[in-house]
Amino acid sequence: MKNNGKKVLVVDDEVKILEVLRSFLESKDYTVFTAEDGKQALSIFEKESISFVILDLMLPDLTGEEICERIRQKSRVPIIMLTAKVEEEAILNGLAVGADDYITKPFRLKELHARMEAVSRRSSEDLLPLYRRMSFCSGDLEVDMDTREIKKSGCQISLTPNEFKILAALIKYPNKVFTREELIAAAFGEDFEGYDRSVDSHIKNLRQKIETDSKNPLYVVTVHGIGYKFGGK
Repeated sequence: MKNNGKKVLVVDDEVKILEVLRSFLESKDYTVFTAEDGKQALSIFEKESISFVILDLMLPDLTGEEICERIRQKSRVPIIMLTAKVEEEAILNGLAVGADDYITKPFRLKELHARMEAVSRRSSEDLLPLYRRMSFCSGDLEVDMDTREIKKSGCQISLTPNEFKILAALIKYPNKVFTREELIAAAFGEDFEGYDRSVDSHIKNLRQKIETDSKNPLYVVTVHGIGYKFGGK
């Protein structure tokens, strides 16, 4: 499975584990960032468009649960927790604050990779964002995922099903930069029929509806040479 340089953040205070995971994941075509403590992990997550997080529960400053909770306030990026703990309570706590899966140490690299692939598949199938009703830029844009109602400056606007799917995919991963192919996979899955460049037309129409200035977008932002990301705050 080629991952096209998808960025993985590995957080563990054991340098040997970081080195082993970096080597293994790079062999699977991931771009790997490593952190030995929570503060460093959160700093990297803010700066980079991380696609997957592998997170140890036991760290010297913040706990894995605290880091997971902070990430979940902003993103649904897939998270697998590493734990030396075998207590059911520790595992349940990790899952309760938003981890997608866990694996106990010691673990086999092939098993970790299989779990990563499984979590990635589940994540791409679930376009539900962190909250059902969201507001961005002090109420300038309002999105209700249940009713699919969109308001711009208090006025209701109508999106086509494809435009809504693209917006939902971008909102789900606010820090992720999507290539066209990734955005098509996240928004439409196997139902998409057409050329990858046709997503540009959907985005152009979406911008005309939700942006104050479609030539200087705040929400659907172009990352030159790569693709698109969501810029709403």
